[in-house]
Amino acid sequence: MNDSNQSLGLDATDLRILELLQQDASGSNQDLAQQAHVSPATCLRRVKRLVNSGIIERRVALLSPEKLGAGLSAIVEITLDRQGAEHLQAFEARVLGEAAVQQCYQVTPGPDFVLILQVPDMPAYQALVLRLFTQDANVRNVKAFFSVRRGKFEPRIALPKA
Repeated sequence: MNDSNQSLGLDATDLRILELLQQDASGSNQDLAQQAHVSPATCLRRVKRLVNSGIIERRVALLSPEKLGAGLSAIVEITLDRQGAEHLQAFEARVLGEAAVQQCYQVTPGPDFVLILQVPDMPAYQALVLRLFTQDANVRNVKAFFSVRRGKFEPRIALPKA
């Protein structure tokens, strides 16, 4: 077992459970235990420990944006005029309250933030731009990229080998 696994207290069974949950977290504890080759009680105890330790942040359903009318994906770079801690925090707090913002990263070098947005269409994107960026005197530059095709979306972490 490598050092990062030991420092987190992860063994081969924990890693197997995590891998199975990344593939599909919708099954019952009984199903997960069977696939992980452990008893249901052991499985439940380990999953609770992984949740309590913060390794499992949450379990969610991944929805189809296209089928639900949110088919426009945008990757947006934001550069602020002033980058003091209070300005960065104020901008981040404002965008985090917006449902269309799926992901928000403060980055360096280059722009100050990269946002992943999911909106129904271009008018909805334009309304969001007016609301979040245009009316903010501290936003210096907005550079948007619009997805024409998603080649891969795999929200999983490559787990180390035990």
